[in-house]
Amino acid sequence: MTGVITLLGYGLATLGPGIGIGIAAGMACQATARQPEMQGRIFTTFILGAAFAEALALIGFVGLFIV
Repeated sequence: MTGVITLLGYGLATLGPGIGIGIAAGMACQATARQPEMQGRIFTTFILGAAFAEALALIGFVGLFIV
């Protein structure tokens, strides 16, 4: 029973980073469309933000195996 609950909890925990990365990608596209000359800096910032959000999802995944 606890295995099912932890899997459900992990599934719900991945929604946050997924939504966050989606919003960040949309905003990065919008920012690049508004200021194309800043594309390199915007992309770098987006990649860093996506990596941090993905790291949170991976921490939740590791927590699944610890419990």
